[in-house]
Amino acid sequence: MTSEKIKRIALESIETKRRFFDANAEKVGLAADIIIQSLATGGKLMIFGNGGSAADAQHIAAELVNRLGRDHPPIAAIALTTDTSIMTSVANDASFDELFERQVLAIGRPGDVVLAISTSGNSPNVLQAVCAAQGKGMKAIGLTGKTGGELAAICTLALIVESDSTQRIQETHITVGHILCELIEDTLYPA
Repeated sequence: MTSEKIKRIALESIETKRRFFDANAEKVGLAADIIIQSLATGGKLMIFGNGGSAADAQHIAAELVNRLGRDHPPIAAIALTTDTSIMTSVANDASFDELFERQVLAIGRPGDVVLAISTSGNSPNVLQAVCAAQGKGMKAIGLTGKTGGELAAICTLALIVESDSTQRIQETHITVGHILCELIEDTLYPA
């Protein structure tokens, strides 16, 4: 590996994040406010996505349930990407497209929030879950990329990383996730 290639990749990542936050810092704050309002009134945050986005969902949920920067009581967050029995049962007996939708219908309540993560914005199982959530009176925040895809059009609030590079989108998504966790933690449990 050449150090020049490594520097170029790092600079692409930095530049993608800079462009995103220059254009979307207020929207990220609004997303945090939506989640905080739900959590403060007894709601929960459900997070889901496929592949690397599934890993991000688990990461974000873990930061809230455990802690990001300091100890605090657990925050009601769940990744819908972790129960292999539910996931394989739904995929086998129903449809992979219903994977998150059925979980949202089972445990979601009015006032809850879903954080739907899809780099393309067009994952059918993510789209179906968002529609199900909204049908039950939940707000939906979309974390997406490229042009936002269908997800951007159906969410309460869409955070779109305008890039065609999946890895740059994902790197920005997890930064957004950490910022949301920090804002939630600081508001619900100030130091």
